[in-house]
Amino acid sequence: MSPKRQKKPYEYRKSRKNGVKRLILTGLSIIAQIVLFLLFFTKLHEYAKWLNITTSVASLILVLALYSQNKTSTMKMPWIILILAFPILGVALYLMVGLDFSTRSMRERFSATDRILHPYLPENNEQLNALAEIHLPSAGIARYIRSAASYPIYQNTDITYYDNAAKGLEAQLKALKEADKFIFMEYHAIEDDRAWARIEEILAERADAGVDVRVFYDDMGSIGFINTDFVKKLNSLGISCKVFNPFTIMLNFFLNNRDHRKITVIDNRIAFTGGYNLANEYFNLTHPYGEWKDTGIRLEGDAVRSFTIMFLEMWYAGQRKGAPEEDFTHFLDAPAYAAKQSGFCQPYADNPIDRERIGEEVYISMIEKAGRYCYFMTPYLILTDEMMHALSLAAKRGVDVRIITPGIPDKKIIYHITRSFYHSLVIHGVRIYEWTPGFCHAKMCLVDDKMATVGTINLDYRSLYHHFENGCFISDSPIIPQIKEDFDLTFNESREVTDDYISGSATHLPPSQLFMRLFAELL
Repeated sequence: MSPKRQKKPYEYRKSRKNGVKRLILTGLSIIAQIVLFLLFFTKLHEYAKWLNITTSVASLILVLALYSQNKTSTMKMPWIILILAFPILGVALYLMVGLDFSTRSMRERFSATDRILHPYLPENNEQLNALAEIHLPSAGIARYIRSAASYPIYQNTDITYYDNAAKGLEAQLKALKEADKFIFMEYHAIEDDRAWARIEEILAERADAGVDVRVFYDDMGSIGFINTDFVKKLNSLGISCKVFNPFTIMLNFFLNNRDHRKITVIDNRIAFTGGYNLANEYFNLTHPYGEWKDTGIRLEGDAVRSFTIMFLEMWYAGQRKGAPEEDFTHFLDAPAYAAKQSGFCQPYADNPIDRERIGEEVYISMIEKAGRYCYFMTPYLILTDEMMHALSLAAKRGVDVRIITPGIPDKKIIYHITRSFYHSLVIHGVRIYEWTPGFCHAKMCLVDDKMATVGTINLDYRSLYHHFENGCFISDSPIIPQIKEDFDLTFNESREVTDDYISGSATHLPPSQLFMRLFAELL
């Protein structure tokens, strides 16, 4: 029997059914609250005409305020058009969804937590200077990441690259069994089924042996896979489990910001990250969208410290109490390690509430510093004007700019929006490939055989502006040729669609695509 047709266990089917029910109930509740909000003001208009003038004036003031904000025009224009076209609806939606005032308490918790945790990160100026001697462009990016996000560049770290998620999972299972002090796992999506069952068995055994085991997942990412009983089950096994930003039937102003990170840390010695979540489809145990392409890395050595700090940041800042005033040194102690590899790596985190777009700035910096080629893998391609300009300008400079996207979509609306960007890129020389075996979920960038990123950050608004993300910047490392080899293999498995979007009907977007693309930032 093929994996696609295998019968799910009853517990899994019930969990997924309950999760979907909760998602539908929450969505209907939010819609109902928005409708009531609109009806309230609509009814007021019937009895007080002056409110029409007040709403119009308020809309104009809001539009002017939006226009003056220090944000990319791609993010501002959808709101401006919506508010001018439908003042009541536009103002209501912006106050409930677009305004980041509602994240003030979360921002304060993150700032307080970072003030406690970030002093545990080393400066590593010697490593930065050493990188500058080898490759100055990489050192510039590393200096930016340290300045903007506090995460330093490291040497003395061995990196293993996995060209598919199944290899990463097997390595992860082996490392989990060797945990002695703690296991930290933070994932956007967890599916309580076959792949997770293998992980859970080890976690329960390690917890029973006295290891501090913590699991942190995003409610939105996992809501179709598990229900709230999952937390109770893990806690009963001795595994501490928390949910980030839970869905509730009440309107949640922070709903737009999700934890999209994928991190496993073991004893501050070993860390894993990459594009894959902990669900069957990522490891090709099921095939809802054909074959699944995902990648990941394993780090062992000094750089693991940054992943430990990242997890602790989310674990404590994601709760109302924030991080306690205590000594975290016991999490950061690790035996002395002597790496076999040379090279540099820099794990980094990005969050949507500090107004510094680390993920996008790193990508743009890599594009701008490319001299020969710049390759991307991304499941979604929904770009800001700044990213479009950087990619197009690099291609016009003669850089071989290529982007790999999925051949089979997981979300058809997003797929149509992704394709709507092709023409604007290919007319400037960017080459587009679609991975024909199925869904390409990897998030990577590779430049000139010199530097690369592997992590969770897609080329879309959600990753770049709304989600909590993580990545790893790599330079002058022996795994870069492996990443290049994987890119070359993936190109060979893909269909180049560049010529299809240079001329002909594909260059003319239908009204539905134009509308979806305009409001892609709101999706």
